[in-house]
Amino acid sequence: MDGLKLSHDRIRNVHLLGIGGSGMSGLAALLSELGFEVSGCDMAHSYYMEKLLARRVDCVLGHDPAHLDRYSPDLLVYSSAIPDHNEELIEAGRRGISIARRAEVLSALFNERFGVGIAGTHGKTTTSSMAALILDRAGLKPTVAIGGEICDIGANARLGAGLPMVAELDESDGSFELFRTNVAVVTNVDWDHVDHYKSRQEVEWAFTRFLKNRKKDSSVVICGEDLGAARLIELNRADGGAASYTTYGWGSGWDWGAFDVDHIPGGGVSFGVLHHGKVKGSITLKVSGDHNVLNALAACAASSCMNVPFETASDALKAFKGAKRRLQYMGSVGEIDLYDDYGHHPREVAATLRAVHSVFPGRRIVTLFQPHRFTRTAALYRDFAEVLTQADRLFLVPIYGADEVPIPGVCSDLIARTMIEKGARQVTLCNDLAEAVERIGAEARRADLVLTLGAGNVNAACEQLMSRLEQQESVANAMACSA
Repeated sequence: MDGLKLSHDRIRNVHLLGIGGSGMSGLAALLSELGFEVSGCDMAHSYYMEKLLARRVDCVLGHDPAHLDRYSPDLLVYSSAIPDHNEELIEAGRRGISIARRAEVLSALFNERFGVGIAGTHGKTTTSSMAALILDRAGLKPTVAIGGEICDIGANARLGAGLPMVAELDESDGSFELFRTNVAVVTNVDWDHVDHYKSRQEVEWAFTRFLKNRKKDSSVVICGEDLGAARLIELNRADGGAASYTTYGWGSGWDWGAFDVDHIPGGGVSFGVLHHGKVKGSITLKVSGDHNVLNALAACAASSCMNVPFETASDALKAFKGAKRRLQYMGSVGEIDLYDDYGHHPREVAATLRAVHSVFPGRRIVTLFQPHRFTRTAALYRDFAEVLTQADRLFLVPIYGADEVPIPGVCSDLIARTMIEKGARQVTLCNDLAEAVERIGAEARRADLVLTLGAGNVNAACEQLMSRLEQQESVANAMACSA
């Protein structure tokens, strides 16, 4: 649907298929705030649906053509998780109802505003959240659309009164090429979403097209430390492009650089900031890890393109609470701390484990990892096996397939066997999340840090494990009192 216009004259009722997902729920919230009558459905209830119901957005379970009679949509929007054979989607087409992908609708909103688009294989959610908070603290009142919940605002989307719009742009299906940015950020470029991109080169080409599609007199912020992202600059120059780029990374070799990085025991990181080789100031973050230092630099560089003073950015980042499921502290039981993280690519897993070790030196890291998607596991299981050796104790559960059909022979055991063949002895393969909770609960000891890791439903195990450990603690305390 090229040139989609969200006119109230033409569109009043909007119905979303897959409304319970993080991206679709955010779009639903924005459309509701814009005055459209919004409804939606999904196969399973979700946390995000609870948020929408509180906004009086009607959400129902299941997909059924009868929804079209119930809501009489002028526009039906579907997520990338909805298959072409979905009966509600097919019936909408038969009736002549306008149909659009999520990215088509979101880009229609974005392209009419001063668009700050955050792209990259990793770090998009956190960098977008940081940039949105900075612009908000600068009084620019941005509209926000992010793929994860921002702890600072308690939502994944918000309609702002100002001109800017900060959006996390998803490359997984190539739809980020629909967005025309005023400020484009590329955090990194890795080979992921192997069901869509058959090679690293295809990923690089997609990002190159994304950057070429930006608006006139726009800015590009790019991580010079990342080989994939730096490659985009080479590809642009080879193609005759003359765009200038704002780079960021470690030290004085980039436009924005971090130095004197200090990982704070127990959580957080502080570092000095260089701009064109001169000391600009310092930043202290509550969130941890080298990857968040780079995310913060990206957000500073992007806001600088909009003339936001560094001091405003630094103050905003000092208050930044992080994004949901990004090394999120879930609680403590006794002396055992529990954290949850969305990492589902080898590079993300490695960054998370390094961050945990840097701020909790000497503690045993007990990790429950749930691989995400059969295609990703098939392509990258050796890389997963290598980075997961950073866990002091590892529990693996079956692959969360999302919308994929299982691939014969592709299972979590591929990772486990590869680790064992290389001499690892700290890995245990579990049949399901329930078994993993039981095993970790039985084995966990004081001063352990337990980390649930993955993009599926492994965070549910974190909550179950919390309850299990609390029960054990209660029993132990009762026995100690009666002794």
